[in-house]
Amino acid sequence: MQHYTKQDILKLVEEEDVEFIRLQFTDVFGTLKNIAITSSQLEKALENRIVFDGASIDGFVGIEESDMYLYPDLDTFTIFPWRPQQGKVARFICDVYRSNKEPFEGDSRQILKRVLREAQEMGYEFYVGPECEFFLYPMDNEGKPTNTTTEKAGYFELGPVDFGENARRDMVLTLEEMGFEILGSYHEKAPAQHEIDFRYDKALNTADNIMTFKLAVKMVARRHGLHATFMPKPRMEHHGSGMHTHMSLFRDGKNIFDDPNGKAGLSEEAYYFIGGLIRHCKAITAVTNPLVNSYKRLTSGYDAPRYIAWAENNRSPLIRIPSARGMASRVELRSPDPSANPYLTIALCLAAGIDGIKNKISPPKLAKGNIFEMTEQERKKEGIETMPLSLKEALIEMEKDPLVCEVLGNHILKKYQQAKQKEWEEYINFVTNWEIEQYLYKI
Repeated sequence: MQHYTKQDILKLVEEEDVEFIRLQFTDVFGTLKNIAITSSQLEKALENRIVFDGASIDGFVGIEESDMYLYPDLDTFTIFPWRPQQGKVARFICDVYRSNKEPFEGDSRQILKRVLREAQEMGYEFYVGPECEFFLYPMDNEGKPTNTTTEKAGYFELGPVDFGENARRDMVLTLEEMGFEILGSYHEKAPAQHEIDFRYDKALNTADNIMTFKLAVKMVARRHGLHATFMPKPRMEHHGSGMHTHMSLFRDGKNIFDDPNGKAGLSEEAYYFIGGLIRHCKAITAVTNPLVNSYKRLTSGYDAPRYIAWAENNRSPLIRIPSARGMASRVELRSPDPSANPYLTIALCLAAGIDGIKNKISPPKLAKGNIFEMTEQERKKEGIETMPLSLKEALIEMEKDPLVCEVLGNHILKKYQQAKQKEWEEYINFVTNWEIEQYLYKI
């Protein structure tokens, strides 16, 4: 990532003929928002004087305290390659502040920055790499997205079987033009499902990159007449989309998870980090899997990580330790899905892992074999518990965990729980087609 000064930005905007600038920020629920300004207002934005109505954003503030300010992160300046080349469009990712110049406690990006500062005080630097999966579906005649496809492609297949190959190629080229280092892209397991992997980075950069990635994927898909969705489970008969999250801690440029003399080549800190994740995994699930629909993915039969265990190079538990060692030593949490707020997800994962290191929380014994093929009795004998099976269960677990409540803070915790409880109540009150088909003619 490049580092910019105000003068650098002013010079770039003039030289690149940037006429329109989007000041982007993310709400509590992981939705990208923005205010657009022209280049004539740039100096005002660089002086943190752009104000917006926070009462209009779900989960922010009431009308009695609505004036909020956007503070652009200069290093996030990017020109959108899909917009016109004359009168270009650029963006900043912003932090949100109150009118008294205090950081807004409901700004999830600042929650992550606070947890990162705490880790930095312990000498740690946190690196994260996501695997972002999504579906590409056609639009109907009215331009509305569908969840249907005639495609039959599976893992790693290519055109003409893979209908989204051309769109995915353009996504990769667009992302690279925006500064991403793309490690690979391919067709995933379900029809119309895809994955594009980009290189790991410092945690804040990765969270920003996830938000940018989702925007770019959607914009390029639309140019191809397709709708890109990060909905975890759009079709009940197919595999869902996850966002497997790879994590490592560095100190003084060294990956502290690596220890050639340690058991399985891992350090004590790595084991404690795993222990912390397992200790808090139920409570963070309401954030890593934030939708009613998220739990349709975490069901049996679709390789989703519903069992709380860890293993080396085994994709059936919640946590996997990939085989790479040295600088590539890492912990992979397999439960998050791409609908999650990446700032809160990464903040909670780091806080859980650091808690494990601070309190020397040892993980349970290594799981062996395919957990999906175990019987319930076998899993019980091994002490393997199950993740929350619904958003309601996850919210209960969240409220019981003091660490998770502390990380989120009172503002986000209250707003998040209220909104998700409402979502759950609306869902359970909804009469589905399945119920009509099952009961209407029988009862």
